[in-house]
Amino acid sequence: MKSTTDTTRPDDPRRVIALVAAAGRGTRLGAEVPKAFVDLRGRSLLERSVQAMMTAEVVDEIIVLVSPDMADFAQGLLRSRGILDKPEIPIRFVHGGGERADSVWAGLQAIDCQDAVVLIHDSARALTPPGLIARVAGAVLGGAAAVVPVIPVADTIKQVAGDQVVGTPARSELRAVQTPQGFELAALRAANEAYFAATDPGFVATDDASLMEWHGVPVTCVQGDPMAFKVTTPIDMMLAKTIVDEAEPTIFEVPRE
Repeated sequence: MKSTTDTTRPDDPRRVIALVAAAGRGTRLGAEVPKAFVDLRGRSLLERSVQAMMTAEVVDEIIVLVSPDMADFAQGLLRSRGILDKPEIPIRFVHGGGERADSVWAGLQAIDCQDAVVLIHDSARALTPPGLIARVAGAVLGGAAAVVPVIPVADTIKQVAGDQVVGTPARSELRAVQTPQGFELAALRAANEAYFAATDPGFVATDDASLMEWHGVPVTCVQGDPMAFKVTTPIDMMLAKTIVDEAEPTIFEVPRE
């Protein structure tokens, strides 16, 4: 897979539409509310993710994927913060499904055009720098059909079967994948249609890039950012709070390879 680090937006008329996934329950965090609505020093994870999309200056529309029982709350929350008062970047709310792939498919079906760039982002990656968002969008606008931000893996990874180690992949060939992931709308729609039409696709699409790989679409890598980590466990939330207490997330860079 190729690598690109360009953060500029090419002269491309296609709209960039961000789907922000906020329909999950996030049980591993142990919070009393769904994870997207957990407070991080005065702002929810969802608010921070949506605002990052707006600050990136490449996104033309935002679609928040939210569970039906939280849709009114999500809309009220963003309205109370003034986030919905920016007509230049409209925000819509679409009901998500039980699984992440269901939510994304619902969002794709709500897009009212045939040719666009789609960014799919986990609201739990609430400290993602706007520059990373622009980098992913720029790579798709520059010609890539599917783009993922990646960072090197620090730990040795073992492949296991039961309680036995059966392999150790070379760490130099492994990358941790983040979001937003970017796609050509038509290609992502086609992959989703094939996935949901298959009686047994043979795998569970835990991210959208894996679905594109399954559909035979090349996936391009761009440089990720440590700040785009996913808030999943209480320890992750402790880290996020510490970072926000110290400074807004602009302070780390991944070493170039």
